[in-house]
Amino acid sequence: MSSSETRHHVGDLLPVETTEDIRAARPEVAVLPIGSFEQHGAFLPMVTDTVIACAIAREVAAAYPVLPLPPLTISCSHEHAAWPGTVSISAATLYAVVRDIADSLRRSGIRALILVNGHGGNYVLRNVVQESADSGIRMALFPGSADWDAARKRAGVVTPSHSDMHAGEVETAILLHAHPELVRPGQETSDWTADDRKHLLTLGMPAYTESGVIGRPSKASAVKGKELLAGLVDAFAEYLSVVGAEEER
Repeated sequence: MSSSETRHHVGDLLPVETTEDIRAARPEVAVLPIGSFEQHGAFLPMVTDTVIACAIAREVAAAYPVLPLPPLTISCSHEHAAWPGTVSISAATLYAVVRDIADSLRRSGIRALILVNGHGGNYVLRNVVQESADSGIRMALFPGSADWDAARKRAGVVTPSHSDMHAGEVETAILLHAHPELVRPGQETSDWTADDRKHLLTLGMPAYTESGVIGRPSKASAVKGKELLAGLVDAFAEYLSVVGAEEER
């Protein structure tokens, strides 16, 4: 891999702005990608949720005047603990880390923080945002379910959202577009549906899938991934408005 290719991949996952770049841009809103380190079947990497959150944040930062932050790469993946390599932190720890980041941003003059969540198991982030009303920094959680629904429709995703839970059509499509080099062979033969997951929080993922996949990755394509991200970028404008930032596209 050449040095230019290395820089390209670093810039895809980590912000590369200098302090002078940020001084000149004077952003008022920060964007924090939050991923996970958990199994995604045999064909997607453990860092899938982090890569997706970073891809969304990167596209958003290219379209809007926001400060992109480096990602949180380990979060609440306890339902995946049965698979080798999965690592979690407690909900209390994730809550505290996000609150500390928000407090630090507030002291440096940032007045809003939008959390770009790539992992559905990070339920505590809703509480962080809920409790931020009088904290001195306004917060929002993105993307919401309605944003995903609109993006899925735009991209022509065929798997219903409830069925497309993990390592399915949407996640595979985004990686095929943003980082195809990370997708290993096997997506075409890994479809698995388990719509009745009533006791997921109690029993974890092994009660509903042997491979770790719940969804239809065989339906994914890079074109769908591109359109999914484009739909989310469009949806982000509303969140800037809600946190009080002036849209400048």
